[in-house]
Amino acid sequence: MRILDEVLAFNEEFVAEKKYEKYATDKLPNKKMVILTCMDTRLVELLPRALNARNGDIKLVKNAGALIAHPFGSVMRSILVALYQLQAEEVLVIGHHDCGMGGLKADEMIGHMKQRGVTQETLDTLEYSGIDFQNWLKGFSKVEDSVAHSVDVIKNHPLLPTDVPVHGLVIDPATGKLDLVVNGYESK
Repeated sequence: MRILDEVLAFNEEFVAEKKYEKYATDKLPNKKMVILTCMDTRLVELLPRALNARNGDIKLVKNAGALIAHPFGSVMRSILVALYQLQAEEVLVIGHHDCGMGGLKADEMIGHMKQRGVTQETLDTLEYSGIDFQNWLKGFSKVEDSVAHSVDVIKNHPLLPTDVPVHGLVIDPATGKLDLVVNGYESK
């Protein structure tokens, strides 16, 4: 069975048996926080459990590496929407050890793109249009520095309310242990 067919078959049963009822909540976060974290598969269930967060408690924004690539991109927009429209009051940036973005090299990624059919002509056109692949596809060498950078981008954003604490943490994807990188209460 193909992946989409499997998903739809399961969903039909999920809805028919009303399994959704135990997840009922509203759109406002009970714990008044928005979290930016990585899309790593190990964090899907571990991170909320390690934070004592249940369905409805938090706003969760995920991307590769919990990185903010552009201060006016979709990640920052999501954080601002959570703060201004959805009653979040604090921001947590949570990176993790053994992240796929750690040490990511643009040339290696471009090589994979070419293997899957992206032509050099397409890459040249995008580069000519202003895409700096070396910067856009750059990973990080130390997760703590990456988290501190994302915290800094958020904290210094001109549209961020001045009273919002922005915290930075790193989670161990094997144990769920959290290490504090930036205490937003102390750096206000």
